[in-house]
Amino acid sequence: MVHRTRAVAAVLAVLLTGLLAGVTGCGAGGAVYNFGTVVHGAAGRTVEVGLTPGRRFSLAVTDLAVTDGAGTGGWRLAALPDAKVASFISEEHRAEGGHETRYFVFNAKYPGTATVTLLACADCADKEQGRATFRITVT
Repeated sequence: MVHRTRAVAAVLAVLLTGLLAGVTGCGAGGAVYNFGTVVHGAAGRTVEVGLTPGRRFSLAVTDLAVTDGAGTGGWRLAALPDAKVASFISEEHRAEGGHETRYFVFNAKYPGTATVTLLACADCADKEQGRATFRITVT
C-alpha cells in the first residue's frame, strides 16, 4: 500500500509540474507560439484579408510613439469582431529590430466579413493617423 501511495504521489507531482509549466506561458512571455498567417497593417491604412475557415491568422502592427496622454502608448483592439467570422485568441508582443510589434491572433471561423480596428491610443478613435483597419473575409 505504501508503494502505491508513493507511485500516485509521484504521478501527481509530474502532472502538477506540467500543469504549472503550461500556466506560465511559452518562452519570451508569450502564450502563443504559432501566429499563423501574419498580415501587417499600419496607422492610416486599411488592409483586405482573405482567409478560409479554420485558418489561424495574426494582425501585426508596429508600436508607434503615440501615447494616450497618460504615457501609455500601444495598439489595442477597438472592439472584438463578429465571433462567427473571426474569434480572438490573444494579443502578443515581440521585440524585433529595435521596435516592438504587436500581434492580435485570431481564428477564421465561418464564411462572412468582419472589420477589425486597432487603435494606437485611447483618443485615436476618430483620428486616421492612430487607426489601422483590417477587413476580414472568410470564404
